[in-house]
Order: sequence, then C-alpha cells, then structure tokens
Amino acid sequence: MFESLSQRLSGTLQRLRGRGRLSEENIRESLREVRVALLEADVALPVVQALIERVKVRAVGQDVLRSLTPGQALIKVVRDELTAVMGAQSADLNLNVPAPAVILMAGLQGAGKTTTVGKLAKYLKERRKKKVMVVSADVYRPAAIEQLKVLAAQVDVLFFPSSAEQSPEAIVRAAIADARKSFVDVLLV
Repeated sequence: MFESLSQRLSGTLQRLRGRGRLSEENIRESLREVRVALLEADVALPVVQALIERVKVRAVGQDVLRSLTPGQALIKVVRDELTAVMGAQSADLNLNVPAPAVILMAGLQGAGKTTTVGKLAKYLKERRKKKVMVVSADVYRPAAIEQLKVLAAQVDVLFFPSSAEQSPEAIVRAAIADARKSFVDVLLV
C-alpha cells in the first residue's frame, strides 16, 4: 500500500516544491490523492476520513527540514499516520495448531490473493522451514487453479489439484485430508 501511495503522489507532490512550509491550501490536492488511493484499496471510509484529518492536523504549518522537500515531508506524515492506524507492531503468524494449519485467503477478484499465496508459501518454506501445500478453491475462475499450480512449482511447494466442477467445500476437505497424509505443516487455500 505504501509503494502504491508513493507512486500515486509523486506527480501531485511536485506542486509542493520550493515551499518552506506545508499549508492546507498547498497539500489539498495531495491529500485528495491519498484519500482516493486508500478508498481504492478498500479502506473503510470512516478510517480514511480520520486518517486524512490527522495528516492535515500534523502537516499543516509544519516547517520543512532543509534535507526534505515539502512532498517528502508530507509523505513521511502520511506514512507515520498509516503506520499508527495499522499498528506499529507487527504480529507474528501463529502456526501453533495441530497440522495442517489452514490459512484461507479471501478477497475481491484481482486483489492479489494468488500472488500473495505464492509469496506466503515461499516465506513459510524458506524462512519458517515449514512443509507447505497450496490449493485453489476458486471454482469461478478456473485460470486461478492453473496460476496457483505454476506459482507452487516456482516456489517448490506442494500443489493440491482441484477443478471447477467441484464445490469449494469438497476441494478444501480433500486438500486437508491429503495434507494430513503428506505431513504438511501449512495448507494455504
């Protein structure tokens, strides 16, 4: 999310060059871009409104350090506030359950679930030394099954085959049974 916001803001923040102080007037457009980017990332409207207000309160009137441009100063305030909203402390993934630990990925189409499963599988295998299996229960997008199969091969984790003719429940039940037989630590659905 931070990278997306930074990219989105780069054009608008050019307007802040040469300003020694951030004012409500000169950050209005940038904050509008932040608002749009957060809403497009499915952040709840009340959260977005509160965040924008907090950024405005912190940023307006702030003297810009000589080492920073006004745009960089605003990005720092936005980043600090996003971190405060999302929590400054990262929580560890608790896998202390009877194997296999099942992690279900859910979200809108195109939100990046399949890619995230691939990254998470790689992390769990390489960093946490877990035996990982992945399965697609997305019967409405058969290409997701093939995409996940390719990703599983790339990160060298087990892949449980499924098909669009099966129900998501049947797929997951069969995958859990197979994961148990294969002594899998983590099943990503």
